[in-house]
Order: sequence, then C-alpha cells, then structure tokens
Amino acid sequence: MNQKTNISTFEDLYNECENSSKTIWQIAQEKEAENEEISIEEFRQNVKKSLDAMKEAIKKGLSSNEMSISGMCGDDCSKLQASYSNKKALFGKTFEKITCYALATIEENLRMGRIVACPTAGSCAIVPSVLIGVSEDLNIPENEQINALITAGEIGRIISNKVALAGAVAGCQAECGVASAMSAGALAQLRGGAVEIILNAVALAMKNLLGLTCDPVCGLVEVPCVKRNPFLAIHAVTASELALANIKSKIPVDEVIDALEQTGNLMSPMLKESSQAGLAKTKTAIKLEKEFLLK
Repeated sequence: MNQKTNISTFEDLYNECENSSKTIWQIAQEKEAENEEISIEEFRQNVKKSLDAMKEAIKKGLSSNEMSISGMCGDDCSKLQASYSNKKALFGKTFEKITCYALATIEENLRMGRIVACPTAGSCAIVPSVLIGVSEDLNIPENEQINALITAGEIGRIISNKVALAGAVAGCQAECGVASAMSAGALAQLRGGAVEIILNAVALAMKNLLGLTCDPVCGLVEVPCVKRNPFLAIHAVTASELALANIKSKIPVDEVIDALEQTGNLMSPMLKESSQAGLAKTKTAIKLEKEFLLK
C-alpha cells in the first residue's frame, strides 16, 4: 500500500476502496500491518486474539451471576437467560443471543474480567454481541468474522480522528454510540453489503445516538452502562437492516461525525462522566451513592 495514502475520513476510505477495488478490511489490514511493521498474517492473528477474547468473555459472563462490588449489577444476564428458557424472545433466537451476549460481556467487565475495549470498556459488549451472535446463527466462518472485526476497528479509528472516544470528552455518544456504529458497519459487511452500504449503516446508527449523555450513577460503569449495551447492540442491527435495504442517511457519514464532535463540545461538562447531573443526580441515584459510600 502506498505509504503516502492518508485515510482520515470516511470519504478518504470510500475513495481508496473504489480506486483500489479493495474492501474496507483489506485496506485497513494493509495499513495497520505497515504501521506496526508486521506481516498481514501476523496482524490478522492479533485480531483473532481479540475475537477469541471476546468469545471467552461471553462464555464466562453467561455462566456467572456474581454481583459487582456495589451490588447494583451482575445478575441481569442470568435473569434474561432464565426468561428466554421459559418464553422465547419476540424477535427470535438471534435477538436472544445478542442481548444475552451483550449483558454477559459487560457484566464480565464490571467483575474485572478480561474484555476487549471496543472502543471502550463501558461499551465493550456491543461489537462482540452483534458480531458473534449473528455469526453463530448464520454460520459465518472465523475468517469472515476477523474481516468484520477489522472493519469495525477501522470505523472506530476514523471516528477517533475527529472525536476522542471517551465519555468525559463527548458523552456516551462517543462510547456506546460509536460502538453501535462500528457494529452496524461490521454487520452490514458480514451480510454482504458493499462499501457504500457499510458506511451508510455507520451514519444511520451514529446520527440517531447524537446527544447521548454519560451520567453514571455513583460514578461507576454500571448504571445505565450495563443495560445500555444490549439496547445499542440491537440499535446497530436496525441500522444495518435499513442500510442493506438501500435506505440512506440524508446526512453523509463524515457530516454525522462532524455533528458528533459539535454535540460533544456543546454538551454540559456535568453530563460528561462527572456524575453531577442526569441519571446520576436523581433521588434514587443519590440514595444509592450514599449507601455505596457507607460500604
């Protein structure tokens, strides 16, 4: 790959794919292997390690109901699995997997288990639950799962050129929001979407999460973070489905990311991981905070 190629926007990425007749994952793996001064095969092995770690976190999370230190979270995945064993989900088996896998992973995170921050720890369950849940049900080969994960990573990388992926900088829109956009693009690819469709899935997911605040109760990555992960995993599926039906975002993806940056700048610091407003300062949240401090 030409070392002078600089892909800092989605327009750059699209043009590079068009000019080279390559996919997003092919462009990304060449660039990353070059940057890391390793072979493409070595790079793909590194991505496989992340994929394997995601699967292991899901496995461990599904078999545990250990509560967090605060006692606020930890058994939601167990409850959901029990519910599905008695009454199937309205949207079917894949919906069950995605929601259970999302809770399993994010709860494993709050137990200090090994997870993959994609792009952050607080949003770590969205990409794995969508990618792995759908791949299992559609019998997607591991090689294609790795390709999709590379695509998700490239989406996150490009967004991070404009906005720091941290709730303290731009709210949860820059964490769970970006994770949902990454998942939407990766899923669109898994299901055969062309580059334009993949980028449209990113735009659809991201623009509908602009303004999402980061207001964690007790300052912990638990409430509302845990339940937010399965919600936004399904959000990603919706964006992907729309994009694959050739439903387009009227606002181009790079402009959506510009709006993400602007919204983050306009957002009150009290709603950016400070726990000084929003859900964190509701009556119940204040009571929980006092109880937690007494432990």
